[in-house]
Amino acid sequence: MATRFNELGFYTLAGAPKTPRELFEECADGESMGLGSAFISERFNIKEALTLCGAVGALTRELGIGTAATNHNTRHPLVTAAHATTMHRLTNGRYMLGIGRGIKFAMQAWGLPTITTAQMEEFIGLMRRLWRGERILGYQGRLGKFPALALDTSFNEDIPVGIVAFADNTLALGGRACDAVILHTFFTDETMLRVTRTVKQAAEQAGRNPDDVRIWSVFATIGDHLPEPLRLKKTVGRLATYLQAYGDLLIKTNRWDPAPLKRFREDKMVTKFQGAIDQIATTAELEHIATLIPAEWLAPSASGSPEQCARKILGQFEVGADGVILHGASPKELAPILEAYKKVRPANRFDRCAANPGSKPRR
Repeated sequence: MATRFNELGFYTLAGAPKTPRELFEECADGESMGLGSAFISERFNIKEALTLCGAVGALTRELGIGTAATNHNTRHPLVTAAHATTMHRLTNGRYMLGIGRGIKFAMQAWGLPTITTAQMEEFIGLMRRLWRGERILGYQGRLGKFPALALDTSFNEDIPVGIVAFADNTLALGGRACDAVILHTFFTDETMLRVTRTVKQAAEQAGRNPDDVRIWSVFATIGDHLPEPLRLKKTVGRLATYLQAYGDLLIKTNRWDPAPLKRFREDKMVTKFQGAIDQIATTAELEHIATLIPAEWLAPSASGSPEQCARKILGQFEVGADGVILHGASPKELAPILEAYKKVRPANRFDRCAANPGSKPRR
């Protein structure tokens, strides 16, 4: 049996896969290598999250599974509640429902209202009521109007809920109402310390044990053993795509100088892109875009030799993380880094971590 690294996770189908069937090999590899959890992000192409969750649940026996994230307003609440209960029982408790705010302009394009913090909090409370077997009649609230909502009155399920959080309001919601908080890639150490403190303080103020809220760093892990064009795509391309979608928020959160973002947006090559840079940019285009992004913006990541990457991963636990998602690489691409991590991993430090990414520490 492989050592179980329940403090580590990975995103399956990271980036722009050619087929969703790639997750079969990725999750089999991840589980055999001992990675704790597979996280599933959602794009409405070939990455519809609920379908992918079922596939991972059926394929694996020990791997934790979490959406990070889906949006609560793209499905009827009963559909999401039934999905989570089905996954919970299918996997013997390895599943976490992770939600997020989504991207404002995407919601507008789909004809959906912008998601608010209050809506997400109300949704989390509604899910927990349904999982406890409540029958809810005449619901009228921020989520809409529903004459009757119920799953099964015999239910009494304890299903972890996670939230992908960026700004203070969402971080605080994670602390007071969620079991896990999933952060964002390219957070500086100073930002990590600040946002994890916000989550834990919110948990305390809500009368909760802050140790019961599991905070996941999403840490770009792109070692030098990968070819340079691929590294460019997974680092420069990925960060550039974030800057396209919500650059102002990332700059504000990290307290970076906004001037480079302005130059990036005004660059002729960048302005012509009609899609995500990490999906369609050529190597030559990525090399040009790399000249627009300050090195310090790419620095919060694991790069270099496998040994250097392993030490940087451990560093995330020193700035507040309870778990680290090794972002941007498949398990196979992470193999040499995981071998190096095994050698420096502190003995017994993570023994209380469960595979479910939203589970409380074992007592």
